[in-house]
Amino acid sequence: MNPIVHNHTAIVKQSALDLGFQFCGVSKAGFLEEEAPKLETWLQKGMHGNMHYMNNHFDKRLDPTLLVEGAKSVVTLLYNYAPEVDVFADKKHKISKYAYGQDYHWVIKDKLQNYLKTLQDKIGQVEGRFFVDSAPVMERAWAKKSGLGWIGKHSLLINKGHGSFFFIAVLISDLELVADGPVKDFCGTCTKCMDACPTDAIPLPYTVDGSKCISYLTIELKDAIPNEFKGKMESWAFGCDICQDVCPWNRFSKPHKEPQFEPSEEMKALDSEHWESLTQEMFSKIFKGSPIKRTKFSGIKRNIEFLKRS
Repeated sequence: MNPIVHNHTAIVKQSALDLGFQFCGVSKAGFLEEEAPKLETWLQKGMHGNMHYMNNHFDKRLDPTLLVEGAKSVVTLLYNYAPEVDVFADKKHKISKYAYGQDYHWVIKDKLQNYLKTLQDKIGQVEGRFFVDSAPVMERAWAKKSGLGWIGKHSLLINKGHGSFFFIAVLISDLELVADGPVKDFCGTCTKCMDACPTDAIPLPYTVDGSKCISYLTIELKDAIPNEFKGKMESWAFGCDICQDVCPWNRFSKPHKEPQFEPSEEMKALDSEHWESLTQEMFSKIFKGSPIKRTKFSGIKRNIEFLKRS
């Protein structure tokens, strides 16, 4: 292998770590043959629910060279969001850990802009696009392919030494780099995530029925939550962490060091009385810059009302 390629790969990985990413892996850009039939079957079975955008850009989801002209490598980065304290563990209404602080899209995109500039400063002209859950890119598949972990039975990426509480970012670039290889699946015979899901959203190992997932019901679904889920939401007002919380590998997760992911004092003070008397003004103030704004005030009120009736 060309020593320049090795040098560029070392720069790509070290620069990511220097900017606070915990892991960085590389794959050759190309068609995700293994994922194609799985995605097609998942869509055909309607497991995407009302997330109609999942039907769009099928080919682009599977082939990054259709997203970025001249793409040669896919660089995948992991950014930890595991909190030191689960502030909603004992509360009547719960929020998924990824939403404790500022919106991860903007926090990580800022870092990715710095990352690309760093690479251009150290390597020269580097063309590419970065993505954080914002385009038809199968981030988890690329993370797996790049050796950053394996896909658990709950369909999330698990890193053997650090668990699964990570955001995944992808840089599709024209750089030629040394590709990493996948790692072994260490889920074994464990079915804790499947057994713990109160809505039976994991009917088969490695298959999540998105239309039954509490995260989908409380965030993505814009209609009324179906009555079949009454009594099954387990206090989740936004998102859900059950399948991750029960995963044995998350005993190895480490608290993040990102100040922007820390919950505000107003959020930590939230109790059932605050939730049930929430106004649009309070919602806008408490969740300013938060991913919780994605579900809007009307969505949060719907979720709280549904929990009250359950």
